[in-house]
Amino acid sequence: MLNIDWRSPAAYAHTKHIPAAGFAWEYLRRNDEYRRDCQTIALTGGAAARDLEEFAHRWGLRFPVRSRRAA
Repeated sequence: MLNIDWRSPAAYAHTKHIPAAGFAWEYLRRNDEYRRDCQTIALTGGAAARDLEEFAHRWGLRFPVRSRRAA
């Protein structure tokens, strides 16, 4: 659990200056279920594409498309 006083406006002053995606991340990363799901994916090593799609769909995530070519 994070050690932030959620009742203190000063603890969240930085959120006034971040884009919507940054705000969403601040919210999501504090969710215990998300953190458990993320840890499960990480511990499985090479998670199957279907598992990653289900994870992304459950949490409303979008990942950038990466080129298959080596840079």
